[in-house]
Amino acid sequence: MARFFAALLFLSVLAVRPAAANEAAIRKALEGKLEGGRIEGIQPAPVAGLWEVRYRGEDGVHVLYSDATGTHIIQGRIFELRSDRDLTEERMRKLNAVRFDSLPLDLAVKIQRGNGKRVMAMFSDPYCPACRQFERVLGQIEDVTIYVFMFPVIRPENANHSRAVWCSPDRAKAWIELAAAAQPKVPAASANCPNPVDKVLVAGRKLGVNATPTLFLANGERISGGLAAPDLRKMLDQTAAAR
Repeated sequence: MARFFAALLFLSVLAVRPAAANEAAIRKALEGKLEGGRIEGIQPAPVAGLWEVRYRGEDGVHVLYSDATGTHIIQGRIFELRSDRDLTEERMRKLNAVRFDSLPLDLAVKIQRGNGKRVMAMFSDPYCPACRQFERVLGQIEDVTIYVFMFPVIRPENANHSRAVWCSPDRAKAWIELAAAAQPKVPAASANCPNPVDKVLVAGRKLGVNATPTLFLANGERISGGLAAPDLRKMLDQTAAAR
């Protein structure tokens, strides 16, 4: 029996050596070629023969794929056709996740629909076309609490419109009228009350938010860009069940 386990251990060591050699070769090939990015990990990718290279840049964690020697690099997404899943997107959501309760929710406009039991947060610019389109999706979602971090980076000259939302007596209504209406309705309130817009801009940059909308689900997973209503409902349900 002792010989049997010794043989198993020997075989496992033999298996580890090529993997370690592959990792070392890939790391050596890519060092200094990631525009300042720092490699955090290398592991087999979901597709046989490919390796996932995980590296951190100024705006968060990124993934690319390599052959076993680092001779060829692939930048793109891996889709699993059988399940219709974007495996790269799923991986990125997990790698860039944060603790939801670490978000500065006191700086956000809180919008509740129905019982509000499903929760998400969003960095959004009211003048971002993709954000405005996504607001129409959000209008179809029931039983949700949305924490909106006003992030006026697309048209910073209109940042006072976001400040006026915060100064409005009904912030949720003011935000929806500004960001979701066919034509933006600028709040009548002054923009000079104490407001968190500048703090949100700093917080967003620290979180590596570089696109709007950027969503955070209740489990902390991050999604860059909007979603279709059925996909958003599914994710909100999944994260609510896991809480």
